[in-house]
Amino acid sequence: ERGGRVPPGAAGDMDWKRSLRDRLAAHRAPKKSEQELKEEEMELFTKYYMEWKGGRKSGNTSYVNIPRFYYRLPAEDEVLLQKLREESRAVFLQRKSRELLDNEELQNLWFLLDKHQTSPMIGEEAMINYENFLKVGEKAGPKCKQFFTAKIFAKLLHNDPYGRISIMQFFNYVMRKVWLHQTRIGLSLYDVAGQGYLRESDLENYILELIPTLPQLDGLEKSFYSFYVCTAVRKFFFFLDPLRTGKIKIQDILACSFLDDLLELRDEELSKESQETNWFSAPSALRVYGQYLNLDKDHNGMLSKEELSRYGTGTLTNIFLDRVFQECLTYDGEMDYKTYLDFVLALENRKEPAALQYIFKLLDIENKGYLNVFSLNYFFRAIQEQMKIHGQEPVSFQDVKDEIFDMVKPKDPYKISLQDLINSSQGDTVTSILIDLNGFWTYENREVLVASDNDSTADVDDT
Repeated sequence: ERGGRVPPGAAGDMDWKRSLRDRLAAHRAPKKSEQELKEEEMELFTKYYMEWKGGRKSGNTSYVNIPRFYYRLPAEDEVLLQKLREESRAVFLQRKSRELLDNEELQNLWFLLDKHQTSPMIGEEAMINYENFLKVGEKAGPKCKQFFTAKIFAKLLHNDPYGRISIMQFFNYVMRKVWLHQTRIGLSLYDVAGQGYLRESDLENYILELIPTLPQLDGLEKSFYSFYVCTAVRKFFFFLDPLRTGKIKIQDILACSFLDDLLELRDEELSKESQETNWFSAPSALRVYGQYLNLDKDHNGMLSKEELSRYGTGTLTNIFLDRVFQECLTYDGEMDYKTYLDFVLALENRKEPAALQYIFKLLDIENKGYLNVFSLNYFFRAIQEQMKIHGQEPVSFQDVKDEIFDMVKPKDPYKISLQDLINSSQGDTVTSILIDLNGFWTYENREVLVASDNDSTADVDDT
């Protein structure tokens, strides 16, 4: 070694190592992609997990039988899948529509009920007993089968001594159910997302296409349609979407009375009184829009705080109006028609929870979720100032504060929550006292007003 010679066997070892390295390199598998490595990792995980769970031993494959319960909605760029989904929903709704009773089938049902009525009649009302009820069910056809059950008969059974139900009540029940299903299918056609709710644009399309079918709206100019639709849709969203999510469940639309009021406009002989009290009637919609135009003195299509201050009797306090413009959606400090509609719906329906929620948010200046003595005093000071301006002696805040707490009877004697206001049934009175001089004056003089009303009634009775 010292003489420069390689020790015996060293060269052979080097050749062997080099040869083995080359051989391994030649047979080494090509480098796997990241996706392949992930798939392999998942495969091994599944294998070892199933072994750990005992799946290999027991052969448990019950997971295969679990029904699929989640279906991903098509993305915006998946146009073909979206079209397929729309078509399949349309076919499904058409099939559901064909399952409903048509006019001819309803007439046939009425004929069968009348033929099998059970005497004696109660006044002019025909009755039917359970035995004949079942007979009609057998003859009426498969579409009617769902209505001829013991449960429905018992639901309509009242105090008849012979154990019968009213034929008219039963027929009205069937008609109502058919109408609800028809309406649900009609609304579902506008449910673009197919998730059981309508967005604002969906409901706008529904009402716009409904207008020609409502005789009471025949006199509306087409140029007013967009304002009418906005007025009608706002009522649905103000009361049925309190969290302002921008969508309403179809189920909630059917459950409330608004749709009944809207479809009441099909009646060609609707009385003037009914039209005036129906938010959806032409006179009502024109009244609200006309008020908006009258308030808009500079004719820019928007309302400033000064313009809105003339709303109603013009006695809303400046502090309350400041809060309206702080909390509500405005454009460069001015209010558009849609925001105005929310304002009107709140002030015209102060007994309703949704309206109280709207006003409560404005009164809760510290955003604490309750009204305390400070917030009550903050708003009532404006009432006291208005009383001075009108030459009236200001009322003590302490007296008013005590009266408010006595009326509401909150759970916490120092805080009034929204729920306290709603539960007390005095929310409309309390809010009127705090935001409107005219409302406070009406409350203060309630005994005098009641007495004068009684006197007027007595005079009418004498005549």
